[in-house]
Amino acid sequence: MNKPSAFVIYSIVFFAFFDLFAQLPVMSTFATSVGATPFIAGVVIAIYSLSNTFGNILSGVWTDKFGPFRILLVGLVLSSASLLMYRLVDDASMLLVVRVVHGFVAGLIVPAAFTLSANLTAANRQGKKVALTGSFVGLAAILGPAFSGIMASRTSVPVVFTYVAAYGVLVALLALVVLKRLRFAVKHEDRREVVGSKTLERDVVKAYVGAFLLMFSQGALAYLLPLYVQALGYDSRLSGTLLSTFGVAAVLVFVLPTNRIFDRFEPARLAALGIGILGISQILIGLSGSANLLYLVLGCYGVGFAILFPAINTMLIKATNSANRGKSYGYFYAFFSLGTVVGSALLGWLSVSLTQKFTLTGIVLLLAGLLLIVIEQTRKRVVSNKTE
Repeated sequence: MNKPSAFVIYSIVFFAFFDLFAQLPVMSTFATSVGATPFIAGVVIAIYSLSNTFGNILSGVWTDKFGPFRILLVGLVLSSASLLMYRLVDDASMLLVVRVVHGFVAGLIVPAAFTLSANLTAANRQGKKVALTGSFVGLAAILGPAFSGIMASRTSVPVVFTYVAAYGVLVALLALVVLKRLRFAVKHEDRREVVGSKTLERDVVKAYVGAFLLMFSQGALAYLLPLYVQALGYDSRLSGTLLSTFGVAAVLVFVLPTNRIFDRFEPARLAALGIGILGISQILIGLSGSANLLYLVLGCYGVGFAILFPAINTMLIKATNSANRGKSYGYFYAFFSLGTVVGSALLGWLSVSLTQKFTLTGIVLLLAGLLLIVIEQTRKRVVSNKTE
């Protein structure tokens, strides 16, 4: 992959996640400002992700059929247009409609972008490449919440999304110019059938579960953190900078020599470690009563995110090829979206305190991480016994 193409792909990934992370500190409070109840505010966040799920799945299918370039362009243009629709929102019902449209078209981008990146990267560099791509996810996590939190406090949420839409149009133009030449450049010599391997099928399933858990945690954070910060007496600006703190920690893990671990250690073990760190961090967030403690815990959360995200991506890439990778990534990011749905809507439905909701989220993640370790150790023992 040449440098201009890599830059554009990274820019597309950055836009997709900047769009997502910019919503986190402002969407639940924006929903309540237009008349939504606390439950509907949770649904507002969840319905975006539910709609995003269908966009992810169709993106994967269409990427394998038509190639990632066309799907990327369509996704970028429509996603930018949907961001402008927030200017039309004046009640909770209209907000729900806009969220459905925005979620679906935004779901077209990421599977196509990651598929194109994976298809253009050498097999022995996939882990490090995913980590570098993840650094742009981390940058989006830094800049997105801070930008939206600060801008929303000075202007309004629709104005924030208008700026994001303008950036999306710019990226679409860059993609049209730079990536057009790559439409037919992806090699297809590895279009062999790989799904018959039970080991590879299990790796795909584990990647899907990891994606679900990662965004279950993110969905909980998106819904709970702004409300928790508000309950402590702070404004949305702190929510934005806290979420940016987790992004800073993630980027440091991605870009420093620590990114070598993703090609040296088994993805399943790294995934279990990342899930465990996220679980502990969720519990500690609910026990933190000051801004300083929250900054520290969100930094730890970022380390967990940085370990888990490349691990599950690497697991998926190694278990697929260019013939089925688009569809696999479509389902992968559908599980991302489903995780957000469960994380935000379920917690919005529960009638317990915010601290208890953070604790419940953490316990679920810790148990899942422990289960993944047990499954992996059991599999190794079975393989060892068969070879003896």
